[in-house]
Amino acid sequence: MDPSWRKPFGIFAMLLIILLWAIVVASFSAAIGTLPGIAQAVIYVIAGVVWIVPMKPLLQWMETGRFR
Repeated sequence: MDPSWRKPFGIFAMLLIILLWAIVVASFSAAIGTLPGIAQAVIYVIAGVVWIVPMKPLLQWMETGRFR
């Protein structure tokens, strides 16, 4: 069985997605910082969960070679 290039590429893609998402969220930190504390908490909790959404198809592709 030959090793697949999908897993190393997928790991790199996951790290890139996380980095880009962190940059996007951090770019809005000045605007978010002016909101009340509870609103900030809600926004950051949502932002902390949303990055997971593109990971499911990526992980599926890494395992099977198909996005569906």
